[in-house]
Amino acid sequence: MNPTSCVRVFADTDHIQQCQERLAQAAPALSSLASVLALAGNEVRLQLLFLLADKQLCVCDLADVLRMNISAVSQHLRKLKDGGVVTARKVGQTVFYSLNAEHLPVLQPLLARLTATQPAQ
Repeated sequence: MNPTSCVRVFADTDHIQQCQERLAQAAPALSSLASVLALAGNEVRLQLLFLLADKQLCVCDLADVLRMNISAVSQHLRKLKDGGVVTARKVGQTVFYSLNAEHLPVLQPLLARLTATQPAQ
């Protein structure tokens, strides 16, 4: 049997319509989640999100933790900020980054699982 083909005796049109309606209702949330996950799909950006899940940090601290130059970290933060995943707050000349509260309900459980699955050292 070809895995790309489908053979069925009858289509459950009610179920198909219910699924289509559920998708239509969830479309804005799915689109938003897809954007967040696309941004988090880069390992460095995922590391940034992981660090920012605990507390706000400035770009200098993030660069030191990740052992990267400030410019590279700033580029990743810019993408996350432009995507609405992180927010920036300026205190004097220092900019502190944190996770956008709107995305916390989705990101925190995912990021918390990373810590929960780490073996004890």
